[in-house]
Amino acid sequence: MECITATIGNTPLLHLRRVSAELPEGVEVFAKAEYMNPGGSVKDRAAWAMIQEGIASGKLTPDKTLLDATSGNTGIAYAMIGAALGYKVTLCLPANASLERKRILRAYGAEIIETDPLAATDGAQLKAQELVAESPERYFYPDQYNNDANRLAHYNSTGPELWLQTDQRITHFIAGIGTTGTFVGTSQRLKEFNPAIRAIAMHPDSPMHGLEGMKHLDTAMVPGIYDPSVADEHVEVATDDAYAMTRRLAREEGIFVGVTAGANVHAALRLGKTLPAGSLVVTVLCDAGYRYLGDQLWESV
Repeated sequence: MECITATIGNTPLLHLRRVSAELPEGVEVFAKAEYMNPGGSVKDRAAWAMIQEGIASGKLTPDKTLLDATSGNTGIAYAMIGAALGYKVTLCLPANASLERKRILRAYGAEIIETDPLAATDGAQLKAQELVAESPERYFYPDQYNNDANRLAHYNSTGPELWLQTDQRITHFIAGIGTTGTFVGTSQRLKEFNPAIRAIAMHPDSPMHGLEGMKHLDTAMVPGIYDPSVADEHVEVATDDAYAMTRRLAREEGIFVGVTAGANVHAALRLGKTLPAGSLVVTVLCDAGYRYLGDQLWESV
């Protein structure tokens, strides 16, 4: 018998045929269905890797509480794995995180400490650091923004999966920047397989954006695991464009995902319009759409 963690990774790679119908002939766009992980997001990979590293190093013991800052998805992954393995989990979360995310976290038994919504995840990080400084013996603090196990989770799994799933034909990888683990780790491994692969980092187009979990790096705390040399190009996406693509994915592809996935796909299709035949672009469907049902995104539905 296996624990729920055995089902993390090896997610399908979906060919986006309908939304990419207007691309030049011979250009293909695929998306990694990370919302099909057991915790509903790409963050399952990083959370599991950081917890495994904590156990192996002796930093995470049964008497300690796992504490970290999150915008929601990594926290849900921590809570799911913590429930499965018997660890207590406390999460610092911006107060404006969706109600659905808060309910999921509480369903798994996690304690939530809500932080200043205007400070976003930076504020949640500062609160987590404050708590750890006050009681270091009480907590295991994986610190997802600065923990190399986050990056290595994608270096060791997501990158090789994409290389195999595309039959080694991938030419471009494009993904959003949050903790940066997905983009950096995956890109680094893909470039080892083929240095010609282009890595494109997607950013929100302003500090005040609606792409939950994404960082506007020019105005936010830069994660320690971020490697600026990895990106061959940087692109920006407006929240309204991400919303529109998220709706299109549901209605035209039958793929119900969150707004950051919509932003990734919008950027991938925009890139695809500029590429020659034979190009194969891959992006990431970060999380499931049910986490956003109470958001403005679906008010017009």
